[in-house]
Amino acid sequence: MSLLESTGRLIASKLKNQTKLIFRQLASIVTYEEVKDVPNKPEICLIDVRRREELKETGRIPASINIPLFFLVDELEDALTLERSNFKLKYGRAKPQKDTKIIFSCRSGKRALEAEKIAKALGYTNLSLYSGSWLDWANNEGL
Repeated sequence: MSLLESTGRLIASKLKNQTKLIFRQLASIVTYEEVKDVPNKPEICLIDVRRREELKETGRIPASINIPLFFLVDELEDALTLERSNFKLKYGRAKPQKDTKIIFSCRSGKRALEAEKIAKALGYTNLSLYSGSWLDWANNEGL
Protein backbone atom coordinates (compact mmCIF):
# COMPACT_ATOMS: atom_id res chain seq x y z
CA MET A 1 0.00 0.00 0.00
CA SER A 2 1.41 3.37 -0.98
CA LEU A 3 1.76 6.31 1.37
CA LEU A 4 -0.91 8.14 -0.62
CA GLU A 5 -3.42 5.28 -0.22
CA SER A 6 -2.64 4.98 3.47
CA THR A 7 -3.06 8.72 4.01
CA GLY A 8 -6.32 8.70 2.02
CA ARG A 9 -7.75 5.89 4.14
CA LEU A 10 -6.75 7.65 7.34
CA ILE A 11 -8.43 10.88 6.22
CA ALA A 12 -11.58 9.01 5.14
CA SER A 13 -11.73 7.23 8.49
CA LYS A 14 -11.37 10.49 10.43
CA LEU A 15 -14.09 12.15 8.34
CA LYS A 16 -16.43 9.22 8.91
CA ASN A 17 -15.86 9.40 12.68
CA GLN A 18 -16.40 13.18 12.70
CA THR A 19 -19.65 12.77 10.73
CA LYS A 20 -20.90 10.21 13.26
CA LEU A 21 -20.00 12.57 16.11
CA ILE A 22 -21.88 15.46 14.50
CA PHE A 23 -24.89 13.18 13.86
CA ARG A 24 -24.96 12.16 17.53
CA GLN A 25 -24.72 15.77 18.71
CA LEU A 26 -27.75 16.80 16.70
CA ALA A 27 -30.13 14.15 17.93
CA SER A 28 -30.57 11.27 20.28
CA ILE A 29 -30.24 7.92 18.51
CA VAL A 30 -32.63 5.04 19.24
CA THR A 31 -32.14 1.36 18.53
CA TYR A 32 -34.24 -1.32 16.90
CA GLU A 33 -35.22 -2.63 20.35
CA GLU A 34 -36.52 0.79 21.41
CA VAL A 35 -38.52 1.19 18.19
CA LYS A 36 -39.89 -2.34 18.50
CA ASP A 37 -41.28 -1.38 21.94
CA VAL A 38 -43.08 1.76 20.67
CA PRO A 39 -46.48 -0.02 20.32
CA ASN A 40 -46.30 -0.55 24.11
CA LYS A 41 -45.58 3.15 24.72
CA PRO A 42 -48.41 5.27 23.30
CA GLU A 43 -46.77 8.40 24.72
CA ILE A 44 -44.04 8.09 22.07
CA CYS A 45 -44.72 9.35 18.56
CA LEU A 46 -42.92 7.44 15.79
CA ILE A 47 -43.01 9.41 12.53
CA ASP A 48 -41.93 7.81 9.26
CA VAL A 49 -41.03 10.55 6.78
CA ARG A 50 -40.80 8.35 3.67
CA ARG A 51 -43.03 8.95 0.66
CA ARG A 52 -46.31 7.05 0.70
CA GLU A 53 -45.21 5.11 -2.39
CA GLU A 54 -42.21 3.79 -0.47
CA LEU A 55 -44.43 2.50 2.33
CA LYS A 56 -46.66 0.74 -0.20
CA GLU A 57 -43.58 -1.03 -1.61
CA THR A 58 -41.95 -2.01 1.68
CA GLY A 59 -44.45 -1.82 4.51
CA ARG A 60 -44.16 0.23 7.66
CA ILE A 61 -42.97 -0.01 11.23
CA PRO A 62 -45.88 -0.82 13.59
CA ALA A 63 -47.31 2.18 15.47
CA SER A 64 -45.64 4.65 13.10
CA ILE A 65 -47.50 7.43 11.39
CA ASN A 66 -46.53 8.56 7.94
CA ILE A 67 -45.86 12.24 7.45
CA PRO A 68 -43.76 12.53 4.30
CA LEU A 69 -40.80 14.84 4.11
CA PHE A 70 -40.60 16.29 0.63
CA PHE A 71 -38.03 18.72 -0.62
CA LEU A 72 -40.53 20.70 -2.70
CA VAL A 73 -43.62 20.41 -0.51
CA ASP A 74 -42.85 19.91 3.16
CA GLU A 75 -45.80 18.06 4.65
CA LEU A 76 -43.93 17.52 7.90
CA GLU A 77 -43.66 21.22 8.73
CA ASP A 78 -47.31 21.73 7.80
CA ALA A 79 -48.34 18.77 9.98
CA LEU A 80 -46.42 19.94 13.03
CA THR A 81 -48.06 23.36 12.79
CA LEU A 82 -51.63 22.05 12.34
CA GLU A 83 -54.29 22.69 14.96
CA ARG A 84 -54.59 19.70 17.30
CA SER A 85 -58.02 18.65 16.03
CA ASN A 86 -56.92 18.82 12.39
CA PHE A 87 -53.80 16.76 13.13
CA LYS A 88 -55.92 14.07 14.78
CA LEU A 89 -58.33 13.99 11.83
CA LYS A 90 -55.54 13.75 9.28
CA TYR A 91 -53.13 11.36 11.04
CA GLY A 92 -55.39 9.39 13.40
CA ARG A 93 -53.60 10.22 16.62
CA ALA A 94 -53.12 13.15 18.95
CA LYS A 95 -50.71 15.82 17.83
CA PRO A 96 -47.46 15.56 19.76
CA GLN A 97 -46.81 18.24 22.36
CA LYS A 98 -43.57 20.21 22.14
CA ASP A 99 -42.01 17.92 24.77
CA THR A 100 -43.49 14.61 23.52
CA LYS A 101 -40.81 12.07 22.61
CA ILE A 102 -40.78 11.93 18.81
CA ILE A 103 -38.73 9.37 16.92
CA PHE A 104 -38.15 10.03 13.23
CA SER A 105 -37.46 7.27 10.73
CA CYS A 106 -37.15 7.03 6.96
CA ARG A 107 -35.39 4.54 4.68
CA SER A 108 -31.81 4.83 5.92
CA GLY A 109 -31.73 7.74 8.38
CA LYS A 110 -30.87 10.74 6.21
CA ARG A 111 -34.36 12.20 5.83
CA ALA A 112 -35.01 11.48 9.51
CA LEU A 113 -32.13 13.83 10.32
CA GLU A 114 -33.72 16.54 8.16
CA ALA A 115 -37.06 15.96 9.90
CA GLU A 116 -35.38 16.36 13.29
CA LYS A 117 -33.97 19.73 12.22
CA ILE A 118 -37.43 20.92 11.10
CA ALA A 119 -39.10 19.81 14.33
CA LYS A 120 -36.36 21.40 16.43
CA ALA A 121 -36.81 24.70 14.56
CA LEU A 122 -40.54 24.52 15.39
CA GLY A 123 -39.77 24.22 19.11
CA TYR A 124 -40.01 20.45 19.63
CA THR A 125 -37.49 19.40 22.26
CA ASN A 126 -37.59 15.63 22.82
CA LEU A 127 -36.42 14.34 19.45
CA SER A 128 -34.72 11.10 18.47
CA LEU A 129 -33.64 9.38 15.29
CA TYR A 130 -33.88 5.75 14.36
CA SER A 131 -30.59 5.96 12.50
CA GLY A 132 -30.90 2.68 10.63
CA SER A 133 -34.56 3.38 9.95
CA TRP A 134 -36.44 1.03 7.59
CA LEU A 135 -33.29 -0.74 6.39
CA ASP A 136 -32.35 -1.67 9.96
CA TRP A 137 -35.94 -2.59 10.80
CA ALA A 138 -36.31 -4.85 7.76
CA ASN A 139 -32.96 -6.50 8.47
CA ASN A 140 -33.85 -7.20 12.12
CA GLU A 141 -37.33 -8.42 11.18
CA GLY A 142 -36.00 -10.68 8.42
CA LEU A 143 -37.99 -8.89 5.71
